[in-house]
Amino acid sequence: IRKDADSSERVLMDMRWGLVPSWFKQDNPSKLQFNTSNCRSDTMLSKSSYKGALLKGKRCVVLADGFYEWQQQSGGKQPYFIYFPQTKDAMDKETEGDEEWKGWRLLTMAGIFDCWEPPSGGEMLYTYTIITVDASKDVSFIHPRQVRVGKGVAGMPAILDGDEAIRKWLDFAEVPTQEAVKLIQPTENIVFHPVSTFVNNIRNNAPECVAPIELGAKKEIKATPSNKVMLGWLKSSQEGSPQKKENDLPKWTSQFIHSPSPKKTSADVLQQWLGKQGQPAAKKRKA
Repeated sequence: IRKDADSSERVLMDMRWGLVPSWFKQDNPSKLQFNTSNCRSDTMLSKSSYKGALLKGKRCVVLADGFYEWQQQSGGKQPYFIYFPQTKDAMDKETEGDEEWKGWRLLTMAGIFDCWEPPSGGEMLYTYTIITVDASKDVSFIHPRQVRVGKGVAGMPAILDGDEAIRKWLDFAEVPTQEAVKLIQPTENIVFHPVSTFVNNIRNNAPECVAPIELGAKKEIKATPSNKVMLGWLKSSQEGSPQKKENDLPKWTSQFIHSPSPKKTSADVLQQWLGKQGQPAAKKRKA
């Protein structure tokens, strides 16, 4: 972050998942000996991997359609897709002149990022970690209070619910660290449904991964109040798509990034989310 950076400006960029601390001295970041994909909220201000970046205001928001959790059952693990509640607007086609994104509401997960440069010189690498909290009451039946993720232990992602929470988390100059971390709490404003074990294969990256199923029958179910929006969204995302070749791996990209309407580009949508229009006057980073 530049010392003269406008702390109200939002920047969208690619980062590698799995934080590499700026102090890491080896030339190959893959040699980091511990997993940093998830950062537990109760230790983020004590562990050296995250504390330095957090105190320097390196806070970010990670966007996703949703996330998965697996429930241990006698016959194996049953996956669930977890996401923000959706409105009927998520199924509506955008019209020319729309000033607001009305598609799928993305999860906005709190994260920490850092900037690492190879000791011998080279391009800077941006990496991030997703902050996790204990599972909320509604989700806790899916898995125990803490679940194992990779080599670490984590709960559910810390979800920032609403524009004000996002603004406070990102505005590193106006909102100090001790105030920002108060936003890191479990949220009850999420919904979920069971999905096929098709998602268990990491090579599968298609709408079938998030399509609701009926437990026991293992088939796609008809619209209900809890999944009507999801089914409509999946249907609209597949309309007009060319027929897949028999041996092609299915592809899935976020509807937020690839709008089905030719009248509004993905750049337009991202520009709206970033809030470039109507931003307050530039604020300089506090010393």
